[in-house]
Amino acid sequence: MADRLKRFRYAERAIEENYRRSRRHLMRGGVALALILLTGALWYKYVEGWDWIDAIYMSVITLTTVGFGEINPLTARGRLFTMVFLLAGVGVIAYILNNFTESIVQGHLQAGLRLQKRRKFMESLTGHYIICGFGRTGRQIALEFTAEKVPFIVVDSDDASIQLAQSFDYMTFQGDATEDQVLLQVGIERARCLVAALPSDAENLYTVLSAKTLAPTIRTIARASSEEAIQKMERGGADVVVSPYISGGKRMAAAALRPQVVDFIDGILTGSDRTVYVEEFLLTPTTCPIIGCTLGEAQLGKKSGALILAIRRADNHLIVGPSADTLLCPGDLVISMGATEQLRRLSHILSPLKA
Repeated sequence: MADRLKRFRYAERAIEENYRRSRRHLMRGGVALALILLTGALWYKYVEGWDWIDAIYMSVITLTTVGFGEINPLTARGRLFTMVFLLAGVGVIAYILNNFTESIVQGHLQAGLRLQKRRKFMESLTGHYIICGFGRTGRQIALEFTAEKVPFIVVDSDDASIQLAQSFDYMTFQGDATEDQVLLQVGIERARCLVAALPSDAENLYTVLSAKTLAPTIRTIARASSEEAIQKMERGGADVVVSPYISGGKRMAAAALRPQVVDFIDGILTGSDRTVYVEEFLLTPTTCPIIGCTLGEAQLGKKSGALILAIRRADNHLIVGPSADTLLCPGDLVISMGATEQLRRLSHILSPLKA
């Protein structure tokens, strides 16, 4: 893994250096061409005594070799200057074309522009999700995030995984997610959530520890393969730990015992063709005007049409099927179900300042 990362970083530095060298050559050529044009215009203006329009026009048609002839009669000295001027200009133009063609053919400009675009994009990311690991679990997470249209970036150290993610047009970063520098480069301090879906429990634990150290308030979801690993990751700061084996077993048992219920829940939680959604809304004192009211006073269901399924208090106490007398408190997480427009109206009621 270390060798792959070294090769990747070396390749990235090579791309950046080639891009800078190509730009440097093209800029030098452009500056030289501009100076030659300026020199020609000044010569024809002050030495030959032409007006500015004729001087500039003569400079341009000479360098472009269109062969229109002299605008005004030239002295012998003027013709000698024009020959030198033409040779110098053609040489500079040839230099520019040669470097531009080389940059295009070898891909220096394209690769450099892609690298610059990726870096600018990552610098602009905020409120995004970070998927660490693009194995089977990571791919499924990416599909769900794509369906939900949330911004995310895939981090993996494996060449094949990165190439596969790029084939889906996902934003990627090749690096070891357990390293602080890598997490900083993908905007861990501005991210909303990190999902650790790396192959080993140790890597996921280190990733969670690094993420919580760099951004203590970030929400972290970790993959674990055993109950012991779940406990360690929870102690390490993971907000949610999921074991594919345990969750998969429970899911299969539920599908066998209550198939219609499972199909219904799957239909409202995942997929891109849903008509009914389940969403959560955090009540904050700065944006929510109905804190301190009861559900009956707020009339959330009547005003929005959404169904209030549950409320989780700031101390993690869960109120399932809250009644009209349930008080809305700061830090409450309101879990609701409804159509897109209903949930949009509910969001406007709960956070009108954000809408």
